[in-house]
Amino acid sequence: MVTWYRYGSTPSVTAHAGDGARANVVVRRGGGTHGLTFDLDRLTWNAPAPREVDHLEVEWPAAALADTTIIDTPGTSSLSREVSQRTARLLTPEGEQSIAVPGADAVVYLLRRLDAADVRFLERVGAGTAAGPGVSGLPGPLGVVGVVSRADEIGAGRIDALHSARDVATRFAGELERSGLCQAVIPVAGLLAFAAATLRQQEYAAFEALAGVPVDELSAALLSADRFARPDVALPVAPELRAQLAERFGLFGIRMAVTLIRLGVRDSATLAAELTTRSGVDELRSVLDVQFGQRADQLKAHSALTALARVLTAYPGSAADTLLPRVRTLLADVHGFAELRLLGRLRTDELTLPPSDLAELHRLIGGSGIAPHLRLGLPVDAAPSVQRDQAVAAVRKWRARARHPLADQFTSTACLTAARSAEGTLSLLPG
Repeated sequence: MVTWYRYGSTPSVTAHAGDGARANVVVRRGGGTHGLTFDLDRLTWNAPAPREVDHLEVEWPAAALADTTIIDTPGTSSLSREVSQRTARLLTPEGEQSIAVPGADAVVYLLRRLDAADVRFLERVGAGTAAGPGVSGLPGPLGVVGVVSRADEIGAGRIDALHSARDVATRFAGELERSGLCQAVIPVAGLLAFAAATLRQQEYAAFEALAGVPVDELSAALLSADRFARPDVALPVAPELRAQLAERFGLFGIRMAVTLIRLGVRDSATLAAELTTRSGVDELRSVLDVQFGQRADQLKAHSALTALARVLTAYPGSAADTLLPRVRTLLADVHGFAELRLLGRLRTDELTLPPSDLAELHRLIGGSGIAPHLRLGLPVDAAPSVQRDQAVAAVRKWRARARHPLADQFTSTACLTAARSAEGTLSLLPG
């Protein structure tokens, strides 16, 4: 089910049908890890007859939703063809759907492996980015961030599982980013991230007790989740609690928590923070913030132009024909998209630049934030004249680097992008 999560002053859930009909959804609070459930069996539609639910819209007073609308979609290879098509219609709208469905600005695409179906779908999404027209000639999401989900399972739950997952992510990134299909690919152990955010004192005490078990004995018990929870395995934690730990943290999370305590972590808050960092979710949040969150104004402009292009396309042979080329020109001239592409490639491809210049280029194109002083590497209170001098010097430096006779095409293009970023920063400064 495609589900939209928006900020709302009071919690509410609404079911939407394909023809625009709506119905309020009853929300029930469940037990255990299933906090809330939606009752879709007893819907009262504002229409004469029952409808099939096309998507849900959830309004919730959560701070995380104040600046961002999250769209949760089913997989594109779902067992139900109709369910898969709902996701495709949202991210690659065609025809009348391109007007009816407000598209996403950015896509977080979950990967467990990289197969032909993933590549084909990303090609459809990528065809509609700001880099050019997509299906039906209209632009789609501004960028795609790939996530290697369940990264802890790639290494069979070993303590070095995320290192293995990072190698896989680098390989995926190399294949996707060089073709322009993805801005970044990041490994995330989602189970560990969720468990760390909800770590209980009882669980910390259990990990502390397990940390006192000899390494060989604990390693033997952690050969499988079933073995770890068996009553006949002698461990200083009750079998029921062990089963709960295995379900919530997985074998990788248990090994990581025990290792951190052995290395000196002494309280549950510190352990939760360390596990969150090692899950990869902090890196994902940073990428989403730097590459998309801080570019909210640009994303809003992109969305507005996209919506206008869809409306104009629906009325050929009218005054819209004169406006549409201008709108498409504005959509094509999105330097921020070039910055996102370059930030993604820098994760996997190396530039023939000294480390200090590489760090400066990364900063100039918004890798540490898009505020002028952050791009220029200056204090927040730096005088405008100092910022202007720095920006002018950056424009000259990176244009000269781009023209260097020994620079390869990738390096030359990257330097030109940095110079364009410096010019854009200069235009924002007073004086």
